[in-house]
Amino acid sequence: MLDRLEAEMPEVRIELDYRTPLELLVAVILSAQCTDKRVNMVTPALFERFPDAQAFASVKPELVEPFIQTCGLHRAKAKNIVAAAQALVAQHGGQVPSSREALEQLPGVGRKTAGVVCIHLGGDSAFPVDTHVKRLAGRLDFSRQQHPDKIEKDLQAVVPQERWMKGHQLLVWHGRRTCFARSPECARCVVADLCPKRRVRVKPTTPTDAPRART
Repeated sequence: MLDRLEAEMPEVRIELDYRTPLELLVAVILSAQCTDKRVNMVTPALFERFPDAQAFASVKPELVEPFIQTCGLHRAKAKNIVAAAQALVAQHGGQVPSSREALEQLPGVGRKTAGVVCIHLGGDSAFPVDTHVKRLAGRLDFSRQQHPDKIEKDLQAVVPQERWMKGHQLLVWHGRRTCFARSPECARCVVADLCPKRRVRVKPTTPTDAPRART
């Protein structure tokens, strides 16, 4: 499955724009319940105003909110970004650590966010489970678990470690481009013949879908 997905999407990569580890961390925090496209629209102005951890750490969350209010949950995200920056300044000299354990200790940084950041910083190996990875792991029968941590363990057991980062991104892209939450486009899926389609909701037949009787 991964071989086929990689052949179909050889250019696969994270779709958040960033130049520094801090920008990556902030962008991933902002991406929760928000599209990468929207995040990329707001971060240029945000990072121009707050170029480093010290800049974020020195202000109140209310000053960050206007820059990110279109991302959804902007008040909570602004609070988490400022708190995380303060922790970076106090504990890491303003630098973003690359270990998952250290990242998870930052305020507002969960296991998924920490996993995404560390794999793209060349830190700890991980197979982060976001909404797309969770959905596809079930449909492709990689895991029958519901909790992200248990799903990640299952994925790590069936996918070679050197492919965890690429595997994560391939499932994300496939979930965004073909295997949608609603009405997955199975007819053009490159792994359709390998997919058991677990948890796929089949559109029920309606009276208008049935062939009309001749009169």
